[in-house]
Amino acid sequence: MSESNYTFTIKNWSENDRPREKLIAKGKNTLTDAELIAILIGSGNREESAVALSQRILASTNHKINELGKLSVKQLMSFKGIGEAKAITIVAGLELGRRRGGEAGSEVAKISCSKDAFLIFRPLIGDLEHEEFWILFLTNTNKVIHKKQLSIGGKTSTMVDPRIVYKLALEFGAIGIILAHNHPSGSLIPSESDKIVTQKLKEAGAILDIKLLDHLIITEKNYFSFADESLL
Repeated sequence: MSESNYTFTIKNWSENDRPREKLIAKGKNTLTDAELIAILIGSGNREESAVALSQRILASTNHKINELGKLSVKQLMSFKGIGEAKAITIVAGLELGRRRGGEAGSEVAKISCSKDAFLIFRPLIGDLEHEEFWILFLTNTNKVIHKKQLSIGGKTSTMVDPRIVYKLALEFGAIGIILAHNHPSGSLIPSESDKIVTQKLKEAGAILDIKLLDHLIITEKNYFSFADESLL
């Protein structure tokens, strides 16, 4: 068989090099990131194995899974050996991982400080390339009743309607709320519009006796708290 006619699929590898078999025999935790992605894509191309292709894709994001999760289907298809179906599989697999992280954050049942809220919001919006506005609804003992996305914006802003915020708070029977939105730019400095909307929501909540406990600006690794900075 000539090298040009050889297809590097998992079945062609030695037993020890097969990610699927390795997962079954040794457990999922023994696999590298590249091996896990190789399982998703199934095969490489004529020049490289699925693992080698996965390593090359990871190298383009400095081996950071969060950065890989930001790539679009079109961007993934720029790699030789990644067609639309494989690109969609990678995007879907990483999105499931992101959502799993969101569920883990939801296990914070009671908010005792701004970091508790950050741990809930970060998996949801920390690495997005557009702005989203979210809200936590709380009991009088700061237990989380519900979390909800309020709006989706562009790369620099999103709109929030105080009427919708407090309509939902009344429906959930919330005594307090915590707001959060992300800054795709990575900046933790609140804009003037951030300050204005926070003040409007605080004043509207006071009329209804529903306390605005905090407003967080979320980035991938850190956050800004209006409450911690005495801006509420």
